[in-house]
Amino acid sequence: MSAAPEPAANARLPRVIVTRPEPDATRWVKSLRERGWSVEALPLLRIDEPQAPQDREQLTHWRRAWTSQDALMFVSAAAVQHFFADAVAPGPGHARFWAPGPGTARALSQALWPLGIGDDRIDMPPADAAQFDSEHLWPVVRSQLAPDSRVLVVRGATDEPNEGRLAGNGREWLVEQCRAAGAEINACVAYQRTVVALDMAERERVQSFSGDGNVWLLSSSESLRALRGVWPEGARATALATHPRIAQAARELGFARVIQARAVLADVVRALESLACPP
Repeated sequence: MSAAPEPAANARLPRVIVTRPEPDATRWVKSLRERGWSVEALPLLRIDEPQAPQDREQLTHWRRAWTSQDALMFVSAAAVQHFFADAVAPGPGHARFWAPGPGTARALSQALWPLGIGDDRIDMPPADAAQFDSEHLWPVVRSQLAPDSRVLVVRGATDEPNEGRLAGNGREWLVEQCRAAGAEINACVAYQRTVVALDMAERERVQSFSGDGNVWLLSSSESLRALRGVWPEGARATALATHPRIAQAARELGFARVIQARAVLADVVRALESLACPP
């Protein structure tokens, strides 16, 4: 694997605002700073344990019963980490493990190794996929399904108003494809996503990060809810979105410029390099 590009010499580098929840935010800040970028963390989402009693009960059930499934779809690395945070039934079972992108696949690799399950049981979009999401995962996994196949979707819950049990644009689309193929779909909430309520100091940071020369790294359209009523009119900051749906939400909020890159470090660094300008 080739090394990520270093910031161009003698370039005026943008400041990067990492909005991912912890602990992802700290990891991204560290990786970008090691490559010479000025980076600040301002998480806009918080990841917690499931709040609803029925979600906790279902999580306990599926940790015991996962081997009854033909495939487990994990929507994010957080879903993997929280599902395997407590003891699960011993493997190896026969299930395939679906990941929408490399971060989730890496988390699965680490979680499955103690169960004696290798990376050959993990499916994800190809490395050269235009996006890492459910739509690009589907061509990889559709041949695995037959009538009466059983698929468990391991996901997060959110406080988003009117969210359905399997809400999420790409995720819901994938579920519908599975159902059309005759699969039985079950769902399991492994964690709770909560939009951060920004305090006064954080609101002041938003203001200071809204000008030209600031690039907000956005990995969730939901997280932008934290900026509603806070984002200043006429802001000049750039949004670096990791999916077209996130890019659209950033435009609607009022970012002056929106660019896209896949949610992998090398691609994000290349996008930042494209924004670096001579002094």
